[in-house]
This record gives sequence, structure tokens and C-alpha cells, in this order.
Amino acid sequence: MTTSQAPTIRPTAPADEARWKELFRAYREFYRLEPSEEIVCRVWSWLNDPAHECQGLVAEVDGRIVAIADFRRFARPSTGSTGIWLDDLFTDPEVRGSGAGRALISRLQNIAAEEGLSVVRWITASDNEQAQVLYEKVATRTNWVTYDAAPVSFLPNE
Repeated sequence: MTTSQAPTIRPTAPADEARWKELFRAYREFYRLEPSEEIVCRVWSWLNDPAHECQGLVAEVDGRIVAIADFRRFARPSTGSTGIWLDDLFTDPEVRGSGAGRALISRLQNIAAEEGLSVVRWITASDNEQAQVLYEKVATRTNWVTYDAAPVSFLPNE
């Protein structure tokens, strides 16, 4: 599937469930995450819960969703500001390079500007070179190194 039509960007809607789940599964597979329908359904429920911090956008071409972006706002104590954290961005491999990812990031930048937020931020795998080609054009690479620590139970007075 190739297209020269610019994608329409809009919030995720309940009717998007089947296609969003298809793309989210592909996103998880791309990052070599263990398949889990429980996680897919949980994240979908977050996106449809107005009280949850996670929100979603879709990029649509000719009525077909070709890309998804899941995001949330986050506090930045060091700057006393709030930003947007782009958690998940995935474009159908058949339409990569069509501008869908760029359009989703651009919409997030617009939302940040409209709300007076300080930044749109995301991470990607160091070997995700195809995505980095786009990211280098629309954002500034930072010098921060990311760490993950596993939760550990702590009982006082042990």
C-alpha cells in the first residue's frame, strides 16, 4: 500500500479498536516484546478511559488507520513545567516514509504549543535507525542515557 495523500490526524476512537490493536501488536512485536492480549486490551482500555492519563492519536489515509501514537503529559520538576511523553509511535510498514509518523509528531507539537507545554519527548531503540532518520529531522537528540530498575519490595526493619 503506497499513498501520496497526507494523513488525517485525529484522536483514537472506540471504532478504531480492531485496527489499533493490530498496529499495537505489531509495535510490540517490532520491539521483541512477549505477545500479550492482556496488555493490548489493558492499553486500549486506558486510551478509552477519559480519567486515564494515556491518550491516543491515529493517522488515517483514505479511511484506513496507518499509524498510531500513544502519549501522556508528564511533570518536569527540574524546569517547573509539563511536557508530552510520546510512549508509542508505530506506522504500518507498508506506508513507512509516507509522512504519517511525522504528522503524528507534528500534531503532538501543536498540542504542546496550544497547552503551553515545554517539550514533546520520546525514546527509541538505538538500533531503530529507520525511525531515527525521521527523528533527526523533527527533534533534537539529547545526551541523556536511560536506565530501568526492577521494582524491589522493601519491608522496614528487616
